[in-house]
Amino acid sequence: MKTKNIFSSFKTLAFGLLMLTGAAVSAQQTTGDVVKQTDVNPGTTTTAGAVRVIDNKGTIKYLQSQNGITMLSNTTADVTTTTWQLGGTLTDDTFIDVDGNIFGLNGIALISSETASTDATDGSDAGTGTGYTFLVRDEATGDTKKLLASDIDIITSGQESFTANATDNGATLTTYALTGSPVLPAFSQVWVYRNGAKLIANVDYTVSASTVTLDVTNDYVVYAGDTIEVQYVK
Repeated sequence: MKTKNIFSSFKTLAFGLLMLTGAAVSAQQTTGDVVKQTDVNPGTTTTAGAVRVIDNKGTIKYLQSQNGITMLSNTTADVTTTTWQLGGTLTDDTFIDVDGNIFGLNGIALISSETASTDATDGSDAGTGTGYTFLVRDEATGDTKKLLASDIDIITSGQESFTANATDNGATLTTYALTGSPVLPAFSQVWVYRNGAKLIANVDYTVSASTVTLDVTNDYVVYAGDTIEVQYVK
């Protein structure tokens, strides 16, 4: 065994651990005394433990980890390997401050058809629900949360045509209720046409809930057979 090479490896490992901790692992203990964990037994795998090392000045130190970091000590070649991998359960609130730098994820799968989740539950683990939810950020706390597609304000539009009947013929106020009772937006987002001619919003017609009311007192008359078309977007 070459002692110099081992010391050099430990220095490199220690530097790497410091860089990783300073950049991202905010969940690690940052205040108070660090309690030494139980020594890792050779040939075993554990999610927490301490490995004794000697630095290039001969000082005995310990490497230990928590929060899902796996440490493996080998029974051959007197080599102790520490593998750092994201995972496990966070024991503290964790933030990654990109400080104006780009933080991204590569290799994300692309899905061509989405099925919105209808059975997603609060705090659920993988495999306990179906479909897809959206990941969103709580601007007040920075917390990452999930959101059902049905709770997102999505732009929708609609169109429906009506044919005036004998009852509508010459009537002062004529009402048309849209199929399915969609709640219409403000009149400025609803367009009504009579035989292809656009009527004036909030003058020739008014909007309430899912009903459009024609007010023919404004110099026009509805006759039986007229086509009344309603378009809206919200």
